[in-house]
Amino acid sequence: VQLVESGGGLVQPGGSLRLSCAASGFAFSRPAISWARQAPGKGLEWVSGIYGNGDTYYGDSVKGRFIISRDNAKNTVYLQMNMLKPEDTAVYYCAAPFTSGSYAYLGLWEYDYRGQGTQVTVSS
Repeated sequence: VQLVESGGGLVQPGGSLRLSCAASGFAFSRPAISWARQAPGKGLEWVSGIYGNGDTYYGDSVKGRFIISRDNAKNTVYLQMNMLKPEDTAVYYCAAPFTSGSYAYLGLWEYDYRGQGTQVTVSS
């Protein structure tokens, strides 16, 4: 199994970025995927999750600004991040499987699979 994130970078406050998570090697199609982030000196924060049927969930800090989606034909999950704030600065990870308990995970080790992360920096 492999999860590969891309799309991070430097953006000004109020700007947008779209992250991608390419998934491969799963024994089943449409794995449930989480996005989580970790800022320097802080713990893991769950950001969003999407089930194989397309149901989506968001953390309170990003609700209304971020949109998670998936393209099953490309085995890719996206995180569209709008109205970015400096406090969104972090390394963003995609991980699997997303479950109803993912919001409470303390670290990436609680996921079976995880990517290498992509840096998002929001700064003027």
